[in-house]
Amino acid sequence: MNKLLLFVMATAASASFAATTPNNDTVAYKAATKQAEIDYKSAKAACDGQSGTSKDICVEQAKVARASSEANATWQYKNDKRSVQKAQTEVADANYNLAKAKCAPMTGADKDGCLSTAKSTHVAAINDAKAGKQMADVAQTGIDCSTMSGTDKASCETKQKGAMAKDTVADSVITTKVKTELLAEPALKSLDVHVETTNGTVMLSGFVPSQAEVDKAVDVARNVKGVNKVQSSLRIK
Repeated sequence: MNKLLLFVMATAASASFAATTPNNDTVAYKAATKQAEIDYKSAKAACDGQSGTSKDICVEQAKVARASSEANATWQYKNDKRSVQKAQTEVADANYNLAKAKCAPMTGADKDGCLSTAKSTHVAAINDAKAGKQMADVAQTGIDCSTMSGTDKASCETKQKGAMAKDTVADSVITTKVKTELLAEPALKSLDVHVETTNGTVMLSGFVPSQAEVDKAVDVARNVKGVNKVQSSLRIK
């Protein structure tokens, strides 16, 4: 029973983070999370015909499905390591609550073993979420503090945070530059364009009158110094 529970939890956690590339599509992210909430409410309502432990398990399964769907949306449509870590943690928490609900009707050593397995799996999943964030920090800054200790580690982490802060400032400068260039472009009639920048990747969203203006806005942003990539969620109104 415990091995089966461990397998189910591990599978659910890994499946929710399939290897896809985040693309910062705010519109698609909101649509995906909204659908996840709709599906959750429907699944939860279907649990009303049950009672006791069966109902508890049913509700927790619905919560796991919602957390997994929201995590997939975060991974696919947001380029934000903190959001990804938070989503992964929420999946781990949801799976842990489901596991405890399944352990609830057990007694004695079986229950103790079931809860112990659930706990250790949860701790491992949380550690994976933290490790993922740490790897993202290292990839962003080129600074790895994981092998250090004491004052050396504290000093390294301070340096890493400083490097990340510099990246944030650079992103804000890029955003300002892109907005300025868009306003100065005579071929763009609409000013209803929202600009965000993360790690040099510029995200454009909002509405413009034509596909030609969508293409022009992307081209203008792409040619701003410091821009590594442009991702557009612009829509034609």
